[in-house]
Amino acid sequence: MKQEGLLEFLKIHGAKNPISFHMPGHKGEQLYRSLGYGDFLDHAMNYDITEIPGADNLFQAEGVIRQVMKRYQALYQVRDSYLLVNGTSGGLIASILASVPSGGKVMIARNSHKSIFNALLLGNLEPVFVYPAMVPEYGIAGPVTAKDVQKKLKEHPDVSAVVLPSPNYYGICSDIKAISKVVHELGKVLIVDQAHGAHLKFFHRFAPGTAFEGGAMPLAAEDQGADLVVNSIHKTLASLTQSAVLNRVSDRVDSDILEDKLQMIQSTSPSYLLLASLDINADILEKHGAMLMKGWGDNLASFYQWAKTTPQLHVIPPKGQLDFTKLNLDYHQRGYTGASLEGAFNDHNIFPELASGNLLMLMTGIGNTPKDFYELAGVLKMLPTRPAESSGKGNIIPTWDAPMQKNVPVRRIKIPLVEGAGRVCATSIIPYPPGIPLFCPGEVIPQEAISYLLDLRRRGEKVIGLTDKEEIFVGEET
Repeated sequence: MKQEGLLEFLKIHGAKNPISFHMPGHKGEQLYRSLGYGDFLDHAMNYDITEIPGADNLFQAEGVIRQVMKRYQALYQVRDSYLLVNGTSGGLIASILASVPSGGKVMIARNSHKSIFNALLLGNLEPVFVYPAMVPEYGIAGPVTAKDVQKKLKEHPDVSAVVLPSPNYYGICSDIKAISKVVHELGKVLIVDQAHGAHLKFFHRFAPGTAFEGGAMPLAAEDQGADLVVNSIHKTLASLTQSAVLNRVSDRVDSDILEDKLQMIQSTSPSYLLLASLDINADILEKHGAMLMKGWGDNLASFYQWAKTTPQLHVIPPKGQLDFTKLNLDYHQRGYTGASLEGAFNDHNIFPELASGNLLMLMTGIGNTPKDFYELAGVLKMLPTRPAESSGKGNIIPTWDAPMQKNVPVRRIKIPLVEGAGRVCATSIIPYPPGIPLFCPGEVIPQEAISYLLDLRRRGEKVIGLTDKEEIFVGEET
């Protein structure tokens, strides 16, 4: 059978009017059309231009692009906002290169996104890992603690910056206020990967009373003392995929250096469609933010309340330092792993974001409607009980302290994965999603990592860095 092409797949999928509980946050054309931005959708090809007179320039913004930057500066209440067309990844890499001298040390949370590990290679940087607390009930990463950051910084006083994700993929936030206090007392820079939390600021600005079970939405990193914060606007808000914003909150990082690193990392042909979608998102927040945030919060409150009355369904409760827009469902008492529950949802035209062990994470967004949550509840209610199955280990975060070589291997060879224990990894190995490297170039590969990867592959999971023959690149032994 001939495989359908990409365009054909997109046509077929779109024609189903699918219910999206995955990124991006706009969830399709309905949000734009209902709020009066249908012209952008109808004439997008005509808006795909380059830096003609009057269109400004992303890397020397003085006109219309500068106006968009000022909108985000005001929305997030920060010193500077920079528009990103290479996603949060580009903003994180530029932030690290602007904050850490070439060959220097940077502390990173071990559950960081792969882009942060890429920055290590680009800047010839030495990592110091701080490990997140684990949530043993689910086998997922929890918060990074201020105590652990402080301990590591005292052990490595030559670290220049600390980088961590908050919220993480599952919505668990770290105490950025406490961490920033520790980081700044020791004279370092704090960079927060807030890719999954671009909306945090606006729940507090536009719907400050939203809270469930005594737990309110965590504060945005911009309001807790972080120096640089990168937000994936597309993930939960209303811009197009790959568009993001980097916020400079303090003067601990020089703006001229940061802008220089951004122009090195970002495309020299930035998409005006992505930039325009960032402008539209800012307009939506300014004009409709209160209505949309309140509606989003009300929909979530109704679902969480309904879930409490549903037998055998467990949802990680919206309290503590949890971004409650992430719905983490556990239906294993009815016989479903995260992966099999995802399959059942797909059969009913509902598409979640991430399956991990017994958990299925649904990423809600600004564009989800009450009908989406109604349909979700309806499918959960009618799914039949089935024989229990093993979930495997899920997408765990490595807790082994893999020894690092001084240098990443320059010469590399390809060997079977099963022969990799004890060898020095020459490329990042990344289960995807969530895009967190299991081990990185320069790390010695532990046997438990190989066993885990083989288990993932047996379950059909995607692993970036492995060949289709399950081979791996390692340093050539001399």
